Amino acid sequence: MQWTDRIRQVKIVLVAAAVLLAVVSLFVSQYLVRDLSIEERNKMEVWAEAMRSFNNADENTDLNLVLKVINENNTIPVIVMDKNNHASTFRNLNISGVDYEDSLRNATVKGQAMLRAGNAIKIYLDEETKSDFINVCYDDSIMIKRLSWWPYIQLGVVMVFVVIAIFALLTSKKAEQNKVWVGLSKETAHQLGTPISSLMAWTEILKETYPEDDLLPEMDKDVKRLQLIADRFSKIGSMPELAPASLNEVMRHVVEYMNRRTSAKVKMVTEFPEDDIIAQINPQLFEWVIENLCKNAVDAMEGEGTITLTTLMEPGKAVVEVADTGKGIRKKDLHTVFTPGFTTKKRGWGLGLSLAKRIVEEYHKGRIFVKYSELGKGTTFRIELKN
Repeated sequence: MQWTDRIRQVKIVLVAAAVLLAVVSLFVSQYLVRDLSIEERNKMEVWAEAMRSFNNADENTDLNLVLKVINENNTIPVIVMDKNNHASTFRNLNISGVDYEDSLRNATVKGQAMLRAGNAIKIYLDEETKSDFINVCYDDSIMIKRLSWWPYIQLGVVMVFVVIAIFALLTSKKAEQNKVWVGLSKETAHQLGTPISSLMAWTEILKETYPEDDLLPEMDKDVKRLQLIADRFSKIGSMPELAPASLNEVMRHVVEYMNRRTSAKVKMVTEFPEDDIIAQINPQLFEWVIENLCKNAVDAMEGEGTITLTTLMEPGKAVVEVADTGKGIRKKDLHTVFTPGFTTKKRGWGLGLSLAKRIVEEYHKGRIFVKYSELGKGTTFRIELKN
């Protein structure tokens, strides 16, 4: 649970940092865009005044300054509209047509859109009568448009890096978990091997010495059980071999094992079809999965209730379900029940369901999930194997 919480906190911090960076960038860009827009409008007012001076020029007007102002505008798109809202000229715009007159007609449409947007400066050609005027329509320059889009591009880039960082974090953790699984499994199998061999030898000696002793068969079962556990751990450390096996038989072994190790208050119910179900599995490991689910069910029922084991065939897959009448799982925990370290028990490592998921999905290429769970009523786990 601690690692899960840490991963969740890292994700929240990364996403929060990305959002904060984007918001700050957005505000800064908006201030820059606003200041540049004001500056460009001031430039357009000067440019519009230069146009008025050019239109009203006589033999005494110095046109050098006027033409310099007009020709220096190489960035701001501008369309000059007459009083009838028809374009008379345009600048810094890629407007094409069959001929110049056709281009002016296309510019008229765009200029009228600028007028409606309020991006226009009215210049009276005759200040006294104010009967004749032009509208200098303009649009944002390419620089302002790029600045307007920059925060969103930056947010996208930051989010991509956040996703990559989270993916790398999860991948590295998964690789680390795999190494831990393999190392722990091999070491456990190795450590169990010597005492199990010794116990098997002593059991054979006791059989020869006390052939009529009733306890020896039970001891022999326990030693074989330890041998099975060691064999399971050795298979976890490498890719196990799969072979056609009876799911019903595997489930019956689990029922037999659980009946010997649980109280009479726990009732094991089986629902198997008449025809045996054969699936590509490793019996020892798959049996371990069902045992883990049953042990969790016993804990969830606090030692009293019913566990129902079901096998069935569906199109293209074999299905196993383990249902209990326990306390159920909270909705917020459903997506983390298979996470290593997750447990609701005061004592426990929280590795049983994680191990089950690894065996089913990585070794058997199947799927395991919580089919149903309701607080106070119970939980049903479902395993699907390709057939």
